[in-house]
Amino acid sequence: MPGRRLPVLAEISAPRPGESGAWSLRRDDFEALAKVRERIDRHRVVVVTGSEGIVAGAALAVAGAASAAGRRTALLECELAQPTVAAGVGLAPTPGLHEYLRWEVAAPQVLQPLVLAGPAARGAVEPLVCVVAGRPAADAPALLESESFRHATAKLGAAYELTVVVAPSLEYENGSLEAVAARGDALLACVGPERTSGREQRRLRRALKRLSAPALGTLVVAAPGEPQRS
Repeated sequence: MPGRRLPVLAEISAPRPGESGAWSLRRDDFEALAKVRERIDRHRVVVVTGSEGIVAGAALAVAGAASAAGRRTALLECELAQPTVAAGVGLAPTPGLHEYLRWEVAAPQVLQPLVLAGPAARGAVEPLVCVVAGRPAADAPALLESESFRHATAKLGAAYELTVVVAPSLEYENGSLEAVAARGDALLACVGPERTSGREQRRLRRALKRLSAPALGTLVVAAPGEPQRS
């Protein structure tokens, strides 16, 4: 990775504020994610990180596109300090990974199906399975470094053809991201169009260098009405 630019694998649009059914899959985004699906095809556990505020949406797009293409897919939210997935797609906020890691619930209780909508979702053979973060956790780093977390990711990796992991953003410095990245076998970085310049790319490579999973490339997420990269 040092000395070379991370490839931009796809450019997609972020959901509009207040948009219902945020992950009814748009056909344009589904087609744009084709190159991402090709890159992750050989991997079982793909960790998604990047700029704060867009990681969960990007991970949902990747997981949704894989599921819509017929791959049995699970989404695992590991942003335990500030969960966002459940509220964004209308799932129950608990129980989730937090409760499972504290041995408060069994594995089947945290699996929630998310039925994709939209014309691009017709290839899905079954719903996308989601494990949301659960209630916010003040001790997220300790939970994510536990044997219970390693066991949880191993079980999902064995049960599904692909597990897409919503990791903390690159701005976090509390060790949570490193612990999550260690459980993946590949990494995707999601950024806004403003972070695709040469200087920003160098900063991104430095941030990713500390993580153990190899980076496959970047996913550019543009806000509604925001121009994509030139």
